[in-house]
Amino acid sequence: MTVLKTSLRNFFAHKGRMALSAVAVLLSVAFVCGTLVFTDTMGTTFDKLFAATASDVTVSSKDADEGGETSAGNGRPQVIPASVVDEVKRADGVKEAEGAVFSTAVTVIDGDRDNLSPTSGAPTVVGSWNSNDARTMDITSGAAPKGPGQIMLDADTAEKHDLGIGDELSVITALGTHTAKISGIADFAVTNPGAAVFYFDTPTAQKVLTGETGVYTDVNVTAAEGVSDDQLKQNVVAELGGGYKVLTAKETAEANQKDVESFMNVMEYAMLGFAGIAFLVGIFLIINTFSMLVAQRTREIGLMRAIGSSRRQVNRSVLIEALLLGVVGSVLGVGAGVGLAVGLMKLMGAIGMELSTDDLTVAWTTPAVGLLLGVVVTVLAAYLPARRAGKISPMAALRDSGTPADGRTGRVRAVTGLVLTGGGAAALYLAGAAEKATEGSSWLGLGIVLTLIGFVVIGPVLASGVVRVLGAVLLRVFGPVGRMAERNALRNPRRTGATGAALMIGLALVACLSVVGSSMVASATEELDKVVGTDFIVQDDNGQGLSPDAVAAVKATEGLDRVTEYKWTKADFTTPDGKTSDGTAITATDPTYAVDMRIETVEGKLADAYRPDSMSVHEDYAKDHGITLGSTVDVAFEDGRTGTLTVRAVTSSEGAIDAGAMYTSIDTLARYVPEKKMPLTAMVLASAEDGRKDAAYAALKQSMDRFPQYEVRDQTDYKEALKDQIGQLLNMIYGLLALAIVVAVLGVVNTLALSVVERTREIGLMRAIGLSRRQLRRMIRMESVVIALFGALLGLGLGLGWGATAQQLLALEGLKVLDIPWPTIAGVFAGSAFVGLFAALVPAFRAGRMNVLNAIATE
Repeated sequence: MTVLKTSLRNFFAHKGRMALSAVAVLLSVAFVCGTLVFTDTMGTTFDKLFAATASDVTVSSKDADEGGETSAGNGRPQVIPASVVDEVKRADGVKEAEGAVFSTAVTVIDGDRDNLSPTSGAPTVVGSWNSNDARTMDITSGAAPKGPGQIMLDADTAEKHDLGIGDELSVITALGTHTAKISGIADFAVTNPGAAVFYFDTPTAQKVLTGETGVYTDVNVTAAEGVSDDQLKQNVVAELGGGYKVLTAKETAEANQKDVESFMNVMEYAMLGFAGIAFLVGIFLIINTFSMLVAQRTREIGLMRAIGSSRRQVNRSVLIEALLLGVVGSVLGVGAGVGLAVGLMKLMGAIGMELSTDDLTVAWTTPAVGLLLGVVVTVLAAYLPARRAGKISPMAALRDSGTPADGRTGRVRAVTGLVLTGGGAAALYLAGAAEKATEGSSWLGLGIVLTLIGFVVIGPVLASGVVRVLGAVLLRVFGPVGRMAERNALRNPRRTGATGAALMIGLALVACLSVVGSSMVASATEELDKVVGTDFIVQDDNGQGLSPDAVAAVKATEGLDRVTEYKWTKADFTTPDGKTSDGTAITATDPTYAVDMRIETVEGKLADAYRPDSMSVHEDYAKDHGITLGSTVDVAFEDGRTGTLTVRAVTSSEGAIDAGAMYTSIDTLARYVPEKKMPLTAMVLASAEDGRKDAAYAALKQSMDRFPQYEVRDQTDYKEALKDQIGQLLNMIYGLLALAIVVAVLGVVNTLALSVVERTREIGLMRAIGLSRRQLRRMIRMESVVIALFGALLGLGLGLGWGATAQQLLALEGLKVLDIPWPTIAGVFAGSAFVGLFAALVPAFRAGRMNVLNAIATE
């Protein structure tokens, strides 16, 4: 009980000094809990949507995807004959059966030719209005569509694009463009996460989406009273046989959940990973806080030991303080996490993913995980300072505050840090020298972990040398004040090293990712210049193919010398060694592709692969299966017949563009795949006539104006688009890393604040002998800047090493250019100085306000 009372007294006596450590715990726990609440809420939203929209039993084509996505590679949905509806109705336990048609391989534009597809990545769905939809949606304005001239849409899409009754919309599919006017607007009975949904009447949907009547994509079956979904499914399967896919409402919902599960998992794990980084940085802050508090209470602890307190009691006292800190920070963090989740939901709403706070889900595991993590991490971080406090001897009561440094510990730390750093450097070397990316990635991960730990351990040793160099370069020009700032930073290298290490972690990751991103852009740009011999590229950035009308529009453009279509499909390859490769991608293009793309070949000529019943394979595949020029491969095309193709070229397996592709001609593909099953053109390459590039580019953009879903780019545009995509990804990662950097800044603030308290008497004496308030504040600011720059140098050095090694692995995948973004590195380094200045504002202000006589009288 005495230990508990002592701990409580010390905790509340130093509550101001504990505050920043508590904020670090709060932020880290809030990020974890916010992530869990956000992803759980997303899961709840999708669960409700899938449960509400699924019929008791759904019948679809056996080739349809599990989640109900029925669009094939040719842009047309997989269909079943209308006669299936009558067959289903004959099954026992069926109350009602109704055919429906829908497709997601569509683009919808308004009268101004603006694309109405969601920007969040959610699908655009066009289907037939049926009783199952009427059960889950309420028509809030107008009426359901009737006839080919009418279309209905969901209320969220109408609101986003300011659409109303009578406005004209155009639905673009692989079969052409259909125009209709809005007849009604319907609202979801449950939250719509962001999909844009449009409805025709059934005959119109059949014609627009499938190009034929008498077919459906699904049959929605309602069970009679007292019949379970599982029993209904058995009855329907017994009636239809095994030629169709039959799913209960639960199975349909589970299949749909799988489609969004991967996205949600990636988001959750990524955000939790950044929360883990913030926790790691917070550990240094907590260690520093308790180390300094223990040092400042050396005499007090010595007196406690002198009057009978055991080492265990002193140790336990400090750990109880840490426990209190962890509990307070974690409890506040759980509450802040719920607020953060709501903020994330609002942010997602701004980019098109609607999530309602009515579905806010806080599982009991979320606060449990937050509290457990926060408390455990805090107590573990305080263990070393607590152990150090327990070793304080009763004789410390006779000395001034602070304990002498342990030289032996310094030497052990230096040796341990050098061994870890050396091992990490060796692992990074092995990663760079690896012949396969999969092997090298393991060495890279090990190298990153070891070098990071090594730099953390050896940080106090490095601090002495690095701070002296920084002091000579930056601080000596400020005279005695600068030298005092340097000495303050050197006074306790362990503290300086731990504070700098907190900032080092975040900046190391920033530098590494900057090098990787910049190298990817530079490598892809070089590869484009080396390989691409065409002027223009037309494609859909969402991965949907180009409709035949769009391809025809490109070919009809004036000023073009040649146009090359690029398709791909899957096939089962049976090679000369008797092995079969299932679901292997094969690329079908026009013969001019051999001119448009300067693909490196190791045997034969790529142009020969476009001869009838011919193909190419890449070098690794040829070695693995004993293929040489003239070998034959049996190719069973998806949705087509099996053909025997002769290998007439072997291409390089390396390269950033089309690495590992195997080519054949579109004519050969058409010989084995029926016209209705032919895949859409994935991309069109076009080259201008000599001297007409600018005019042809303008003409091509004009030709494609009526197809707003497709992008027309020249090589410069393509490079910029690639740079923007990588830049957006990096900016998102930097934003998440900002949390770790914020915690590191709190660490600098806390270190300075506690060091000001520790040096109260010293500050009073300096003020008494003539140091002005302005000089005092400048000294503390410069000390902060040096600590921040020390952490930045370590972090940027580590990050550059990690990034350069990662680029060597990317080189194995064809990205061979190492590009170090020096402006970014310099900007981060300069920004670290500003971080140091910012962190010192409050401690410097408090130091400047000290009463000189009271400070001198402090013991």
